Amino acid sequence: MIDETIAEIREMQTHSSSVVALKATRALSELIDREFATVDEFDRAVQQNAGALRRANPSHASLHNAMHEIIREVPGEADTVEQAKELLRTTIDAVVTEIETGKRRAAENAARVFREADVVMTHDYSSTVLDAIRAAVDDGASFDAYVTEARPRYLGRKTARELATMDAVEPHLLVDGAASLFMDDCDRIVLGMDCIVGDTFYNRVGTYPLVATAHQKGVPVTVVGSGTKVIEDGFRFENELRPPYEVSLEPIEGVQLENPAYDATPVDLVDEVITDEGPQEL
Repeated sequence: MIDETIAEIREMQTHSSSVVALKATRALSELIDREFATVDEFDRAVQQNAGALRRANPSHASLHNAMHEIIREVPGEADTVEQAKELLRTTIDAVVTEIETGKRRAAENAARVFREADVVMTHDYSSTVLDAIRAAVDDGASFDAYVTEARPRYLGRKTARELATMDAVEPHLLVDGAASLFMDDCDRIVLGMDCIVGDTFYNRVGTYPLVATAHQKGVPVTVVGSGTKVIEDGFRFENELRPPYEVSLEPIEGVQLENPAYDATPVDLVDEVITDEGPQEL
């Protein structure tokens, strides 16, 4: 399970950073079923596997925090293998609960954004934004939603497909470069987040030009995510360079293909950040 999860994270088969952290944390439960001769051997296995999971995508702050919590709470804290396994089990449960609770509360707090808007725009795929939309729809909201594709991986198409299942939402799918043409019709831009580190908001590539255009046009931007993704220090974001074939299936002679996964957007271009603790001061 651990090796498969590492491979899945590296290939970005799971698109939500919160879901990545949940999968990685749960994968460590595999160690509970393994045999270990000593508690030191078990502790080393926890450190090595949590570290490998964290390194599978160093850009995900939620993954970093989850694995850091496991390493901080488990190794060196038990006298026997059985005690260590039980400690790992309870720590996994606690970390999973924290992630799920933060994600749910952030979505609940952000639902009012969709209740107050007639037209919104979003980018890429955020499970927290989708949860907020579902909460708003359940409360009687209805609105149009413009979704940018988030090229080159087209994760926005997944968002549009999910929105199409909601009768109260009228989804529109557009290429990233067309966002400005539809932005004047929007009441608000609503985005998920990979993380916020200091004064920089990291999210899927294409976010910065979207936010900068909205700022210039006077369209407010709201960012939604668990508070565990807002970090002041102790985490250094590392952008991921994706495979060139995502940009072009065939190599182009004499051309170097660039495919960064994330944008770095100044937080001062964002109007509002909503977490599980509610709106945050910027």
